[in-house]
Amino acid sequence: MGKFIWLCPIRSLLFVLFFLSVVDSFLSLSSSSLNPTPLCLPEDTSALLQFNNTLFIDESAHDLCAYPKTKSWNESTNCCTWEGVTCNKVTGQVISLDLSCSMLTGSLSPNTSLFRLQGLKRLDLSFNNFSGSIPSGFSQLVSLTYLNFSGCSFSGSVPLDISLLSKLISLDLSTYDLKFDRQSFDMLTRNFSKLENLVLDRVNMSDVVPTSFMNLPSSLKQLGIKFCNLKGKFPTEIFQFRFLEYVDLSLNSLTGYLPSSNWSSHLKYIDLNDNQFRGSIPASIGNLTKITFLDLSNNEFQGQLPSALFSLKQLTDLVLSNNSLEGLLPTHVRGFQDLKVLCLSNNLLTGAIPSWPFTLPSLEELDLSGNSLSGPINQIQKPKSVQKVDLGYNEIHGEIPSSFFDLVNLTELDLSSNNFNGVINSVMFSKLENLLTLDLSSNSFSGVIKLDVLSKLKRLMKLNLSNNTLLSWSTGSGSNTTFQELDTLYFSSCNVRQFPNFLRSAKKLSLLDLSNNSIQGSIFKWESEGWEQLIVLNLSYNSLTGLEHFPGKNLKFLDLRSNQLHNLPLTPLPPSLQGFWISNNNLTGKIPPSICNLTSLDVLDMSRNYLGGVIPACLGNFSHEILNINLQMNKFRGKIPDFCVDDNALMNLALNDNQLEGLLPRSLSNCTSLKFLNLANNKLSDTFPHWLGVLPDLQVLILRFNNFQGPLSISSDTKPSFSSLQIADLSQNKFTGLLPTTFFQNLDALKHAISKHKSMFQEAWENLGLYQHLALDYYGQISENVTTKRSDIELEYKRSLPIFSGIDFSSNKFYGKIPDVIGQLHAIHMLNLSDNNFIGHIPPSLGNLMELESLDLSSNKLSGRIPSQLTNLTFLAVLNFSNNNLVGPIPQGNQFDTFENDSYHGNLGLCGFPLTKQCDEPKPPPSKFKEDEGSPISFLWKLVMMGYGCGAVLGLSTGYIVFTTGRPWWFVRMVERDWKPNFTSGSN
Repeated sequence: MGKFIWLCPIRSLLFVLFFLSVVDSFLSLSSSSLNPTPLCLPEDTSALLQFNNTLFIDESAHDLCAYPKTKSWNESTNCCTWEGVTCNKVTGQVISLDLSCSMLTGSLSPNTSLFRLQGLKRLDLSFNNFSGSIPSGFSQLVSLTYLNFSGCSFSGSVPLDISLLSKLISLDLSTYDLKFDRQSFDMLTRNFSKLENLVLDRVNMSDVVPTSFMNLPSSLKQLGIKFCNLKGKFPTEIFQFRFLEYVDLSLNSLTGYLPSSNWSSHLKYIDLNDNQFRGSIPASIGNLTKITFLDLSNNEFQGQLPSALFSLKQLTDLVLSNNSLEGLLPTHVRGFQDLKVLCLSNNLLTGAIPSWPFTLPSLEELDLSGNSLSGPINQIQKPKSVQKVDLGYNEIHGEIPSSFFDLVNLTELDLSSNNFNGVINSVMFSKLENLLTLDLSSNSFSGVIKLDVLSKLKRLMKLNLSNNTLLSWSTGSGSNTTFQELDTLYFSSCNVRQFPNFLRSAKKLSLLDLSNNSIQGSIFKWESEGWEQLIVLNLSYNSLTGLEHFPGKNLKFLDLRSNQLHNLPLTPLPPSLQGFWISNNNLTGKIPPSICNLTSLDVLDMSRNYLGGVIPACLGNFSHEILNINLQMNKFRGKIPDFCVDDNALMNLALNDNQLEGLLPRSLSNCTSLKFLNLANNKLSDTFPHWLGVLPDLQVLILRFNNFQGPLSISSDTKPSFSSLQIADLSQNKFTGLLPTTFFQNLDALKHAISKHKSMFQEAWENLGLYQHLALDYYGQISENVTTKRSDIELEYKRSLPIFSGIDFSSNKFYGKIPDVIGQLHAIHMLNLSDNNFIGHIPPSLGNLMELESLDLSSNKLSGRIPSQLTNLTFLAVLNFSNNNLVGPIPQGNQFDTFENDSYHGNLGLCGFPLTKQCDEPKPPPSKFKEDEGSPISFLWKLVMMGYGCGAVLGLSTGYIVFTTGRPWWFVRMVERDWKPNFTSGSN
C-alpha cells in the first residue's frame, strides 16, 4: 500500500508533463498553420536595409548565376519573405543570408550592419564584386557556422577575428588578392574544432607553414587550397584524416609523399597537380574504393604504376601526366568501368599499347603521348564514347588498324611523332564526321590525300600533315574543295611546290605553316585570296623570290626566314604585326620608313641580309612593347639611333657585324629590361660603357672587335654594377689599364649556379604553332654561337642563353696583375685574358672555378709556376698558357694529363709532361688514390685523358654541336691546336 502511495505522485507528474507536451504541440501546429512565415525582428529588418543601402546592383554583371536578389527587398514587407533571407520559425530572428551571385558591388564598412544580425548562422556573399578588404568584426557573429566569401574580389589580409569563429563548420574565402598570414591561419586551425569544409583557393598563403595543417580537426571533410603559393613539405598525415573526402592542393610548390597505408576510406577527390610531390604511388591507393577523381600530374612521382590502381571501379578521371612513372601498362584491367579520362602522358612508360583502353564503356579521352610506347596498334573494339585520342611522341610503328576509323564520335586524333607507316588515304578519315583535330605529322606515311574527300569533314578545324615526305595530296576529281571550319593547317616538310588552291576557300584559316618546302616564285594577290583571317603565316625555308602582296589585315606573326627574297614587299606590312622574321635572305637597300608604322611589334629580325644605309631613328623607340631587335650581319652604317628614349620593354638588341660607328647612345641605359646586347664587329669608338651597369637584367654584353679604348672604369653608383652579367666579351679592342677588382666583385650572377628553368610561357607559345626559335626570341634567350677556327676547320657550338657564361678580355692592352677576386666567379665556363700585358703569377684562386671549361692566358708576361690548384678543374677541356714567362714543372693529374705541347709553348722555363724537357727536381709524389689498371675508375680516367670525360667543351649536355669536319671536336683538338675562342651571336 505504501509502495502504491509513493508511485502515485510520480505517475501524476508524468501525466501532467505528457499533457503539457501535447498541448504545446497543438498550439505550435495551430500557430504555424495560422502564421506560416514568422515575423522578422525589427532590428534585423533595419540591419538588412542599412546593409543593402551601402551597396549597388551592377546591371552589367552577366554571370550565369547573376540575379539581383536584393532588388525586391522592401521595408513594408516582412524581411523573412525576402529573397536570400531565412528566419527562425519561432523567434523570427534572421539565421541565414544567402546573397550569392546577387550582382552586388561596393565595400563593407568597418561597422557594417551585418554584425547586428546576432542570430546569423549562415552567411553567403559569394560571387559579388566587393572592393576593399574584409572588415574586422565578424567575431561578433558568435553563432556563425557557415561563411562563404568566394569570388568576392576582397583584397588585403584576412582579419584575425575570422579565426575566432569557433563554431564554423564551413569556411570558403576563395578569391584573388586575399592573404592569410601565419598567425591568423595558426589560430584558425586551433580554434575551428568543428570544421568540416575549408576552401581557400587562390588566397595568398606564402607565409603559412604546411605543417600547421596538422592542427586542423579530424572532422575535416573538404580541403581546398588550390593556387595558394604554398611551399614546403605537406604532411602526409592529412590524407589519413578519418572523414576526409575532398582534397585539392593543385598549383602550389608543395613537396611530400603519399601515405603507404591508412588512407581515409571516404576519399572521393584528390588533386595534387603541379607540385613537387615525389616517391612512388603506393599500392594502398587501390583501397580508395570511393574515389572518382585522381590527378597527380606535374609532380615528381616515379616507379611502377601499381596494379591495384587499375582495379578502382568508381574512378572517372585518372591524370598522371608529366611525372617519371615507368614500366609496362597492364594487359587487362578489372576496374575503370566508369572511367572517362585517362591521361598518362609525358612519363617513361614502355611496351605495347594494350587494347583495353578502347574497350572501356565510358571512356571519352585517352592521352598516352610523350612516352616510349612501341609496337603496332592491334585491332580495337569500338566504344562509341571515345572522343579524344592522343598517342603522339611515342615509338609506335606499323599501320593504323582499320578499326580505328570506326570511332565515330572521335573529335581529336593525334598520332604525331611516331614511326607509323603504310598508305594513308582520305577515305579512311571520311568516316570520322565529328573530327575537329587531325595530327599525323612526323611519321612515315605514304599515299595521296584527296582533299576533296577530306573536305567532307565539315567540322575539321586543325590539320597537321607535316614531316611526312612520302605523303602527297591532290584536289581530286571534285572542283568544290572547301574547308569551311579549318582554322589551323600545317604542311611543313611535305615537298610542296606551290600554294594549294583550296586555301582560297578556307575563309576561317588563322594559322598556316608551309615551311621547309620547295615553293618558288612570288606570292601574288590571287594566291593569297581567302587568307583574310590569317594570324600566323610561316613560309620559312622555301625558295620564294618576291612578295607582291601580303595576306590579310590581321596578321600577327610572319616568318619568311631563309628564302631568296631580294626586296621587301611593295605593299605595306599589316599594322597588326607582332612578330616579323625575314632573316637569311638576299635583301638589299634600306629599311623602308613604313616599318615604323608597326606599333604592335614584339620581334623584328632582319639579320643576315645585305641591307644598308642608316638604321631608321624610329626603331629606337617605335614600339613600347618591342622585345627583340635583330639586325646583325648586314651593311648598316652611321650611328646607332637612340633606344628606349621612353619606357620600353626591349630585351634583346643585336647590331653586330655591320659598319656602325661613333659613340654608344647613352639612352641605352634607359632600357631597363635589356638582357642581351651584341655590338661586335663594327667601327664603334668610345670608352667602356660603365653606365650600362645600372641595367638590372643585363646578362650578355658583347663589344668585341671595335675601337673601344681607355680603362675599364666602373660607375661610382652605390648599387652593384653588372650584377646579372653572365657573358662579357670586350676582346679585340684598345682597352688599357688595370683590371678593377670591383668589376669582378659585382658579378653576382657568375658567383652562383645559373638557373636553367623552363619559361612558363613556352607551352602557350607552342600552342600558337610557333616554333622553338620564336619562343626563344620571346623569352630573350637568343642562341649564342661559340666558334673556333683553324684553317679550314670550323666547329660551332650553339648554347641557349643564359646557360653559357664567360669573360673574354683578349687582344687588348690591359696590364698589371690578374686579380685574385676572379676566383670567386664559381659559375663561369670560359675565361680568356690572352694577348694583353699581364704580369705576375697566375692566381691560385683560379683553381676555385670548378665549372670552368676553357682557360686562355696566352701571350702575356706572366711569370712563376703554374699553380697546382688548377688540377682541381675537372671540367677543363681547353687550356692555353703559351707565350709567357712561366717556369717550373707542369702540374700533373686530372685534366692536365690531356693537354699537349702547344698549351705551353713559348715558356722556356717550363718542364715536365707533355714537354720533352725534363725537370731537374724530383717528380711529385704519386696520387693519393691509385686505381688498378683494369678497374672501372681507371677506365673512366682514360676517357678523361682522351678529352671526353665529364668536362666536354662548353658542356654538351646543355647544347648541341655541328661537326663540319665529320670528326669529334676533342679528336680535332688533339690534331689541330692553334685556335682561339670567338663569339658570334644570332638566331638561325
